[in-house]
Amino acid sequence: MELSQKFKTQWENQFSRLTPNNCRLLLAVSGGVDSVVLVDLVQKAGFDFEIAHMNFQLRREESDRDEIFVQTLAGKYGRPAYLKGVDTTGYATENKLSIQEAARALRYKWFGELISDWPQLPAGNWIITAHHADDNIETMLMHFFRGTGIQGLTGIRAMQEDTRLLRPLLPFRKQELLTYAKANGLDFVEDSSNASDKNTRNFFRNSLLPQIKDVFPQVEDNLLHNMERFTGVAALYQQAVAAQLSKLVEARNGEWHIPVLKWKKAVPLQTISWELTRHYGFTSAQTNEVIKLLDAENGSYIASPTHRIIRNRNWMIISPNATTHAKHILIEPADKEIAFENGTLYLQQSSNRQPVTGTPSTEAHINFDELSFPLMLRKWKQGDYFYPLGMQKKKKLSRFLIDQKLSKTDKEKLWVLESNKKIVWVVGHRIDDRFKITENTKAVLLISYLK
Repeated sequence: MELSQKFKTQWENQFSRLTPNNCRLLLAVSGGVDSVVLVDLVQKAGFDFEIAHMNFQLRREESDRDEIFVQTLAGKYGRPAYLKGVDTTGYATENKLSIQEAARALRYKWFGELISDWPQLPAGNWIITAHHADDNIETMLMHFFRGTGIQGLTGIRAMQEDTRLLRPLLPFRKQELLTYAKANGLDFVEDSSNASDKNTRNFFRNSLLPQIKDVFPQVEDNLLHNMERFTGVAALYQQAVAAQLSKLVEARNGEWHIPVLKWKKAVPLQTISWELTRHYGFTSAQTNEVIKLLDAENGSYIASPTHRIIRNRNWMIISPNATTHAKHILIEPADKEIAFENGTLYLQQSSNRQPVTGTPSTEAHINFDELSFPLMLRKWKQGDYFYPLGMQKKKKLSRFLIDQKLSKTDKEKLWVLESNKKIVWVVGHRIDDRFKITENTKAVLLISYLK
């Protein structure tokens, strides 16, 4: 069967809901044989498409040559062409990325912007790339040697709904594309950098795989079959993980709470801990630290760029770093300003040791010497108690709130500040007598509350 017919059949099997009548395609075209063949196959399949080419300005005259070629190619097929030049090297330096990572980020951001401006068709607008089976093999091997979970061994996904991305050439080998281009008289350009092993992918393509083939001639076919098997394994794996996490994690007001004892009994602990935390910005290298946190002191935590995991009594709490959304907020000695749901706390250390007998609702004067950091700012809960300023006996916070004649709504909005499981301040109401300033106080923490 000719490649154009195989392509059409594969599309109908894999992307059956996308037809020439209900979607529009944006083809990412470099000018190389893969993308040139893609254009021809999509044209023969009858789809409405346009072409996009990003000039990364990495190969000087050759980059400009590619841009001109793609523009001419678009004219040949009578299709609009979007052309854009970018400073890839500058972007990589500014964002601390490799050249390959920078190029990927730049092109997919631009592609997404282009299709978002198109009129919406029933099945939507889609970005199409020319990744093929050989690319998939190289990607799987790079994931394997770099270190990956089971999902990384399944290779490149053919469809990504969230980014509107399709890769319809994944079932086809590079040699098939070359044969098709020759048989149909398709011109294309060669990227001279493909001959260099400085790029990781090129090293796998030009050096590693050929040497492995000397020992295992069928290695590429075997890897493709393995990816199919790993895809099934990954599906079963995700089902098993999801079942465990559903029993382990409780969602509470934008946070995730996990009982410490349940987490510690999870089997296998390393795998479950990684799957539990990776969605919140934690890396696989942090998994052991997360596990150590299960036996850490109250108030201990570990942070990712977006979240914190906090040990709070018998619970582990995964809370966003954006404090205006968090329900459990850790405060360190160096913190000066904490924004939270009800307003902002301003913290300042002072040497003013004048004892305070009455605390205004907008200020708290705390004996710094009695504090254990990090402090915890959280919503109050049933069972909380404290020693109201001036009293030597503890009082349930629920009774205190009744005495204060707070409405149901006001009670729901109430927060407390605690130190090592002890309430320091019922925010906006009263401090705990155990943290009042005395003649022996050496340092004071002044907290101002702005609603």
